[in-house]
Amino acid sequence: MIPPDDNDRLDDSPEALKKNLINKMPVTRTTIWMIVIALALTPCNAQKSKKMNDKDKNNPLLCDIETGMCELPAAAEKDSVKQITVRDKPVKIIYFTDPICSSCWGIEPQLRKLKLEYGNDIDMEYRMGGLLPDWSYNSGGISQPSDVAHHWDEVSRYYDMPIDGDVWLEDPLASSYPPSIAFKAAQMQDPEKAIIFLRKLRELLFLQKKNITKWEYVEQAAKYSGLDAAQLKKDYEGEAPQRFSEDLELARKLGVRGFPSIFFADQQGNTEFVYGSKPYPVYEGALLKLYPGAVKTDYATSWEKLFEKYPTLTVKELAVLSGVQRAQAEAQLESLVKEGKLRKIITKNGSLYSIEEH
Repeated sequence: MIPPDDNDRLDDSPEALKKNLINKMPVTRTTIWMIVIALALTPCNAQKSKKMNDKDKNNPLLCDIETGMCELPAAAEKDSVKQITVRDKPVKIIYFTDPICSSCWGIEPQLRKLKLEYGNDIDMEYRMGGLLPDWSYNSGGISQPSDVAHHWDEVSRYYDMPIDGDVWLEDPLASSYPPSIAFKAAQMQDPEKAIIFLRKLRELLFLQKKNITKWEYVEQAAKYSGLDAAQLKKDYEGEAPQRFSEDLELARKLGVRGFPSIFFADQQGNTEFVYGSKPYPVYEGALLKLYPGAVKTDYATSWEKLFEKYPTLTVKELAVLSGVQRAQAEAQLESLVKEGKLRKIITKNGSLYSIEEH
């Protein structure tokens, strides 16, 4: 198949998305239920004020920024978390997220630190949750993409992670399903590169205001992360929609109510659950409760070593990972930019620093 032109979008219309999911699965009662779940899972209700009324909570793009909870309109029925299989490492982590979930972007510093300190003891598996099927709703004061812009600006300031909400004014996304399916296609090639791919998609969206349902940006993220873009396109149109629907079904079985949702499980079937954006000790505590013998890695905290591991960092990420105050981290990054050792992407709500062309 010939890839679409740069200006083409991945087909993200509700009709196309529904058809794509249906075409990849046999038409059975289970299939129909999975499709219903796929269209009903509307999580991370993005960024709002300290108190939200019930109407607000029904909107998938309004979150409580203090708790980091991005709740579904109705909680899914919880079957059992004992179905989580733990094999290679003492603790398995299942992370339900979405490429456009701003609260998930807000916990990047915590998750990066968790991997650095306890990577030898944890196996983290990324699952997609289906935040925004389409815009066929009107609730909580949000009825069109432009209504989201100031909410993203607010959450950016609260989490101290750069987000420019103007993407919803300039080139709004019709759905989060296309980049979610693209992520599943990336996982089919290489799970580790898929995480880099997801990070790049989020940087393009949150900082550069790019509509990541467009193929040109999906392709850019694929090439950046070392994936075969042509194969990703083939998998996107092939098996990836089925894998995405399986993620949605697992979310239902585990009772996922929104994003971020993180399950910790050990080899004995014990589990811990962390919901929403939480400080680092909460994630670390969940791990240590299941596996008290986990050994914290004393990783190198110099800026060179951190950028070697993570080629792009925000001020908050450097502060969290190096264990210094925010002001000190920002001063160090700005000094490195002046010395020509780092590059800087500036947004109205903060900056991203990199050791390479970005």
